[in-house]
Amino acid sequence: MLERDFGVAAPADGAGVYREYLPPAALGAHFQCVWLHRAAQDHSGPVEVVPDGCVDMIWREGRLHVAGPDITTARPILKAGAVVLGARFRAGAASGWLGLPMSEIVGRAVDMADLWDARSVADINDRVGDAASPVAQARRLLRALAERAPSQPDPEPAAARMFAWLRRGLGSAEPVATLRRRLDMSERTLLRRSRQHFGYGPKTPDRILRFQRFQAAARCADCASLAEMAAEVGYADQAHLGREIQALCGMSAATYVRQLGG
Repeated sequence: MLERDFGVAAPADGAGVYREYLPPAALGAHFQCVWLHRAAQDHSGPVEVVPDGCVDMIWREGRLHVAGPDITTARPILKAGAVVLGARFRAGAASGWLGLPMSEIVGRAVDMADLWDARSVADINDRVGDAASPVAQARRLLRALAERAPSQPDPEPAAARMFAWLRRGLGSAEPVATLRRRLDMSERTLLRRSRQHFGYGPKTPDRILRFQRFQAAARCADCASLAEMAAEVGYADQAHLGREIQALCGMSAATYVRQLGG
């Protein structure tokens, strides 16, 4: 179930190793990936998790919770050698699984016992916690999620299209108007669905996913300047890039690139 690794082992904020895997077939329509993060043995304290526009089901320290969509960098505290397991929802899938709009959990980590039957969540926690290794724990977590999958609604296609278009970049100075035309939705309907599936109006995921494009460019760029990367991914100029990274991450663009090893 975890043999089809498509990620590359890499430091997770300088605090360990992070890997992503394809989800099993039973969960493929609902989750885009499964991930495992092992904190370094010499690390103890907060790690920085930058906004990505996604919602994750997370098992950590014996408890299952959901991490809602973020607007700014989250800083969870990890113990030395801690293992964190996660399943990242596809766009439009989380609301059906959790039974609420994502606008209710923006920037929050919510115990699944508060959203699902507490006894069934306790059973999942026990089953995962009793496994002998992190990989075995991940397999048990996925098995438990797969048992719930048949009763879950399919992700809303419009949400998936919206996310995909914003992730690629619309190439427009008016992304909201462009989305309305492509989806044939009124402004009110677009806002409602965006809040339901992403936690906020469409301008915010546009900002976050443009930042994600910059992050990818900064990891891959061969001596590209900040101004060149800003233009490549859709910022008006380097100053615009700097303001956005300061707002999303609380640091300058140059500092952020240095943290990435760029």
